[in-house]
Amino acid sequence: MSISEKMIKNIFTEFCDESLDDFTIINWHESMQDYGCDKPDLRIPLKLVNISDEVKNEEFKVFSEPAKNKDSRVVALKVPNANSLSRGQIDEYTKFVSKLGAKGLAYIKINDVNDLENGIQSPILKFLKSETVENLIKTLDVKTDDLIFFGAGKESVVNLSMSSLIKKLGEDLNLYTSKWAPCWVIDFPMFERNKEGELTPLHHPFTLPKCSAKELIDNPANAIAHAYDAVLNGYEIGGGSLRIYDTKMQKMIFDILNISEEEAQNKFGFLLKALSSGCPPHGGIAFGLDRIVMLVTDTTNIRDVIAFPKTQSAACLLTDAPSKVEQEQLEELKILSTYKEE
Repeated sequence: MSISEKMIKNIFTEFCDESLDDFTIINWHESMQDYGCDKPDLRIPLKLVNISDEVKNEEFKVFSEPAKNKDSRVVALKVPNANSLSRGQIDEYTKFVSKLGAKGLAYIKINDVNDLENGIQSPILKFLKSETVENLIKTLDVKTDDLIFFGAGKESVVNLSMSSLIKKLGEDLNLYTSKWAPCWVIDFPMFERNKEGELTPLHHPFTLPKCSAKELIDNPANAIAHAYDAVLNGYEIGGGSLRIYDTKMQKMIFDILNISEEEAQNKFGFLLKALSSGCPPHGGIAFGLDRIVMLVTDTTNIRDVIAFPKTQSAACLLTDAPSKVEQEQLEELKILSTYKEE
């Protein structure tokens, strides 16, 4: 991480004549709680605040039901001095988050923070207790002319929609506090649950866990990985990890993922054999060169810096792909084409 950080700083010094600050280090869980994503744009001074405890006893089921569900969350997003946003603009943001799965976007406008009876404006006020509104304003440290957006629902949907909203607000309202904001996101979970509730690797099954073997077996869902991502202005520019170098630990991970010994041998027998022969602790990082060049050249479209980008229909103008393959080649490779000519 230290070597990589120095390299990125040198790149920006040489090619942009810019001095990057030291990379901020953020824990993955904190990043998800505060920004709803694991690649936050730290130039934007907006954070999500969990308010489930404040609204779980409200009659307003849009808030109270997800507040009581362990797989859901209710968050507030204070946007300073955004009270001037029109109803039409707020409706556009509502459409924006709806496309990402959110059922809506509640809000409260603060016209006068000292007059909670007449100085705040929102369609949801009639559904909330006055004490709840007062507590929210104190919790969020709201000022006159601020605007509060709310997200409620399944945690994954809230995280996606509200993290995207933060980045859109940052761009639309020019909330950036600096030109560059690099950070490391560390301590990723080892596993996540799929739709069937089974554990799957968050990245891949070869990342070294930070816990002991016993802790891993006793509580795999809470295991933390030796994984780290480099993030710049909301873009992941590199991802790395330490790798498992012990055969027993690797087999343990396969057991947790319900990969049988036979399947493990069929798919990863070469790896297990190599590990059993002796392997030093090792790790590394892979950078996205195109993304770094994109940022260095001050564009937000990665296609601008790819030598031969595909078109939107996935055609390659350089090689004229996809193109028809001769029948002899298909037969040689034992490939059957399902393409039917018009």
